[in-house]
Amino acid sequence: MKFSKATNYALHTMVYLADKPKGTSIGVERLAETQKLSPTYLSKILTKLVKAGLIESTPGAKGGYRLARKGDNITFLDVIHAIEGQTVLFYCSIDHDDDFSRNEECLIENAMIEAEEKMKESLDRKYIMDIAKLMRSQKNLQ
Repeated sequence: MKFSKATNYALHTMVYLADKPKGTSIGVERLAETQKLSPTYLSKILTKLVKAGLIESTPGAKGGYRLARKGDNITFLDVIHAIEGQTVLFYCSIDHDDDFSRNEECLIENAMIEAEEKMKESLDRKYIMDIAKLMRSQKNLQ
């Protein structure tokens, strides 16, 4: 199971924004610089996060991006859905009404869906702000 690089960058961006004082906007150039990305590429990711209502865009010289709501109200699953969509990770393409299984439903697909649901439940309990706080405390220990 693998998430796209865009999801990786989106999660890092969200944690970075969560660590900033409330209401602070960060420009796309600075956000891209923190991850060694091109601003153009990161802008595409940020657009998805804006459309999902996770971040806000502020125009102007002092503009940029900031969280649209509190970081302790945004889960990893929210970010993943914003970037990847809500598609199913596993889909059985075997026709099960033949001699292969003698059963119309795919038991393998059922097992995979159950595992996917458990992963989603776990990601829905991981909050952006919790990770930002952990990173801040680790930075303070150094």
